[in-house]
Amino acid sequence: MPSRHVLRVLALAFPVANAAFGQTPTLTPTAAPTIKLEDALARAAQYGGQIQTANLSVLQAKEDTAQVRANRLPAVNAFNQFIYTEGNGTPSGVFVANDGVHVYNEQAVIHQDLLAIARHGEMNRALAAEAIARAKIEVAVRGLNATVIQDYYTIVGAQRHAVNTLTSIHEAEQFLDITQKQERGGEVAHADVIKAQFELEQRQRDVKEAQLAIDKAKIALGVLIFPSFSAEFSVVDDLQELVTIPPVADARAGAAASSPDIKVAQAGVQEAGYEINIARYQYLPSFGLDFFYGIDANQFAVQTDHPTQDTGRSTLPNFTVNPRQNLGYSAQATLNIPVWNWGATRSKIKQAELKRDQAQLDLSIAQRTLEANLAAAYAEAQGAQGQLESLRTSADLARESLRLTLLRYQAGEAIALEVVDAQNSVTQSRNAYDDGLARYRVALTNLKMLTGTL
Repeated sequence: MPSRHVLRVLALAFPVANAAFGQTPTLTPTAAPTIKLEDALARAAQYGGQIQTANLSVLQAKEDTAQVRANRLPAVNAFNQFIYTEGNGTPSGVFVANDGVHVYNEQAVIHQDLLAIARHGEMNRALAAEAIARAKIEVAVRGLNATVIQDYYTIVGAQRHAVNTLTSIHEAEQFLDITQKQERGGEVAHADVIKAQFELEQRQRDVKEAQLAIDKAKIALGVLIFPSFSAEFSVVDDLQELVTIPPVADARAGAAASSPDIKVAQAGVQEAGYEINIARYQYLPSFGLDFFYGIDANQFAVQTDHPTQDTGRSTLPNFTVNPRQNLGYSAQATLNIPVWNWGATRSKIKQAELKRDQAQLDLSIAQRTLEANLAAAYAEAQGAQGQLESLRTSADLARESLRLTLLRYQAGEAIALEVVDAQNSVTQSRNAYDDGLARYRVALTNLKMLTGTL
């Protein structure tokens, strides 16, 4: 009879019949959640660290856009300043630049670069950078999805191997029973019983290895699909649901339209073009308008009510006016025309043009890489699909060979080693068929993801 550990592996194996061999293990229901591939992908998108990092990059890019938009609008500042000058017996003090020993500046300043309103390069560059950040989210999603798909079907394959191992244990127990009966009848030597016992022990060790493979695969996937680590879940075996490969033309059209790498490269070309425009702005003049409103006086007061000496710039020519108004406004316009900077602007434009050329090269490489990846995914899916029927036939032949070898052994026409070889062959063929199913499903799912249909 199977050991308690064997039954535990059977209970943890996926709840699906092995349709290829007519086996339907009886499973113990558990409270652990059952995860479909779609659920695993959705959970990974929600909890995956790579996607969260990409989302944060988008938020940062949005803030850059907001800052560029704000820089094009008038800015208001509160200017607060107190200047104390060493006295020398005169109203203005030591420094000629000051008009008194005490100078108070409390002003609201409005500044606007009027020509900046017509310059859209900075805004367009920020929007292109934001588009790149958004496309990189999809790049992260696809990279994470590829890992989730591989881990998911690793679990499915490991669970199928576990079921195959249990079947092999049953066959090994059957062979051991045959050898024991024939030994009691004097038909075979005790060496055949030992060989059958050894084979059964090996199969029981294989059960433990199969359980270890399941646990490790669940750990790898659990890290990605749960907010806090958990390996207590089961997956749905969908390997028998063979989906046809999409036509090549549809796959190419879908891949070109949905590829996030192409979107990143295209936005990079646009961003590089805006960099050239921004560099050329340094050839143009800047025209600034500043408006000041507040106090610029020797007394920190809205008005001065006491007599003032008739010297000093702050008191002339209205020093006799009493009271004097200190609160007021002024405005200034500044036109800055670039004349010469030793070729720095030309160098920046050349540098921006080189970045644009690099971005165009990156776009070309991304397009060729996409075509190569699509061709490789298509070849992998077709190759895996083409081997399925051969693998199924091999599994059926190995099972029939084991049955015939057992009959020959019971008739005294075969030795125990032939039975053991037949048992190993049927186990390997079963696992190979299940691996082929998993390989095809992984290849097909990756192809669907590459074409944007997943």
